[in-house]
Amino acid sequence: MVSSAQPIRMLDVILAKRSGKKHSRDEIKFLIDGVMDRSIPDYQLSSWLMAVCWRGMELDECAWLTDAMCHSGQVLDLSDVGPLVGDKHSTGGVGDKTTLVFVPLLCAAGIPMAKLSGRGLGHTGGTIDKLEAIPGFKVDISIEHFIEQVKKIGMAIAGQTAELAPADGHLYAMRDVTGTVESIPLIAASIVSKKMAAGTNLIILDVKCGKGAFMDTEEKAVSLAKTMAAVGRKLNRPVLAVVTDMEQPLGMAVGHTTEVIEAIETLKGRGPHDLIELCMELGSLALVQAGKAKDVAEAVKKLQDLISSGEALKTFGTLISAQGGDARVLDNYSLMPTAKMQKEFLMPATIICDGQEKSLSGKQAKQWIGNLDGKKVAEACKIMGAGRAKKGDPIDLAVGVVLKAKVGDAVEVGQSLATVHCQSEEQYKQATAKLIEAYTFSGSPVLKSTLIKASIT
Repeated sequence: MVSSAQPIRMLDVILAKRSGKKHSRDEIKFLIDGVMDRSIPDYQLSSWLMAVCWRGMELDECAWLTDAMCHSGQVLDLSDVGPLVGDKHSTGGVGDKTTLVFVPLLCAAGIPMAKLSGRGLGHTGGTIDKLEAIPGFKVDISIEHFIEQVKKIGMAIAGQTAELAPADGHLYAMRDVTGTVESIPLIAASIVSKKMAAGTNLIILDVKCGKGAFMDTEEKAVSLAKTMAAVGRKLNRPVLAVVTDMEQPLGMAVGHTTEVIEAIETLKGRGPHDLIELCMELGSLALVQAGKAKDVAEAVKKLQDLISSGEALKTFGTLISAQGGDARVLDNYSLMPTAKMQKEFLMPATIICDGQEKSLSGKQAKQWIGNLDGKKVAEACKIMGAGRAKKGDPIDLAVGVVLKAKVGDAVEVGQSLATVHCQSEEQYKQATAKLIEAYTFSGSPVLKSTLIKASIT
């Protein structure tokens, strides 16, 4: 720790962290002030980031960094909305359309939801992009509009703004080019600071782990979830976190229009089991924390009733209309961007089975899906134009993949593994060449994967 009796110098801050010393709150404030007024040059900032990546941070340091980043720009005041205002955040995954179900569902349950979301980058999809598949839906609304809408109808989903936690924007850009993205204290501070700046005081986090996620192991994901929950406690903000599997896509649909359709079907009570399970897990934790249910069982029953009664779907229609969208999409999916072709991707006779290439015939034709690599499914969609290589790239909202079977399901040669929504035969060929790489098979039954790995409250 640098002595407070002397002026703080960035070099001393770097050396202190490099040697494993704990920063003071003043040093953290000095650092974020220097980020904001650009008095700390990027080469020194990158050295400090690397030192944190090596040495880590204690919980106090992480909380001070989170608070300083939160207050580096505008902090929204949603106190007029109610005593608790929720926000749900996912660390990013494939087929993750949870927000589209979760926000109207929680709003219908009596918890106002103020959700700021991002666009997709790399192999992960963005909530904002998905919402733009709904004709007329405006995601770029002003902060004033955002606040007033939450007050009026109890929910809003909008694009992130540079006015909130701007220090995080610069730090994140530096982390991205200095090999320091993976630091758990830096990730935790980045996520929680933006949620706090958005004015929410009930933060619900879905931390993904696996091949299709940023955190590739369950151990890392649990560590991140626990850190964010602990930082929230330090700063008097309830943070609930669930660690979930992202080895394979969430739900069956990957794309934009395809995922919006699946979200609507889920609100109609016809969604895939894993997506419903996740919404029930996250939602029940939130309802119990907010005092809307005495226990998880009562909370799940309440959420299920909101879906079966149609109230959650009606609430989503209210959100769509409030942000300029055409709520007729709830009953007419053809109003959204639609690909020119829908072609079935059939299980081939030559596969990777139990680690070896195998040609199937006769009784061998029946196999079990042993692994379904979510990242490769996303890459197949990206080949068709569903993803970006860099920020600002145009995307095709119509293309995508709708899976017919997942890990643990029995399949046979010639059976459809997925429906590919594509714009041409050539696009189909390119996408399926990548899609087949996502599958490995087993000649004997395979256990279905567990979605919920851990819950941290």
